[in-house]
Amino acid sequence: MQRIFVIEDDENIRNLVKIALEGYGYQVMAFETAEEALEIVGREKPDLAVFDLMLPGMDGLSAIRIIRGREDELKSMPIIVLTAKDKEYDKVVGLDGGADDYVTKPFGVLELAARIRSLLRRASEQQPVQSEGKVRLGGLCVDTAAREVAMNGEPVVLTYKEYELLMYLIDNRARVVERDELLNKLWDYTADIETRTLDIHIRTLRQKLGEEGSRYIKTIRSVGYRFVIPQETENRDN
Repeated sequence: MQRIFVIEDDENIRNLVKIALEGYGYQVMAFETAEEALEIVGREKPDLAVFDLMLPGMDGLSAIRIIRGREDELKSMPIIVLTAKDKEYDKVVGLDGGADDYVTKPFGVLELAARIRSLLRRASEQQPVQSEGKVRLGGLCVDTAAREVAMNGEPVVLTYKEYELLMYLIDNRARVVERDELLNKLWDYTADIETRTLDIHIRTLRQKLGEEGSRYIKTIRSVGYRFVIPQETENRDN
């Protein structure tokens, strides 16, 4: 039975989510504060966590960063953040801080359950990167063994999903990658799940790559994205 942590300070929402997810067959542990969840996360080892961003004491974003900084398998645990409706800033901050997806309040439990299923399925299918060496594309350098990225020699710190997105575009740079394909391959989302997760990840990835690096990711209007190499210079060291 897969275990889910739900961290939400609103008792009504917390109980509603707990009961609903238990109805889907998950084992759910609910917490009012991030401190309570972090105290036992290493012992209980949840398969996924749902964090409200606004919490008493430690906020959800700070807790997510602590989890992402761990040295064990929990650092790659799927995380969904709950954000205030229509607050784009909260969505960007949450995803940039290490979350894999977001759900806006008010939300439906059917939507939340669908996103949880997709993330858990995607996590179970992920395989560790086997390739070794460095990929150099113009000023961009990716150490595939260490999962480290640099632009013109300067380190670029990416979240797990941002790195996956960048590498998928790089590996498929000979063609335009459609939006639906990226959502399906990286988040296991089908077309009937409406989300701006991809848009926000593209935006934050471009911001982190800087003015020059942002030009490597070209938007193909109404279709998707393509990784383009400035001056078509490329080198791969193995």
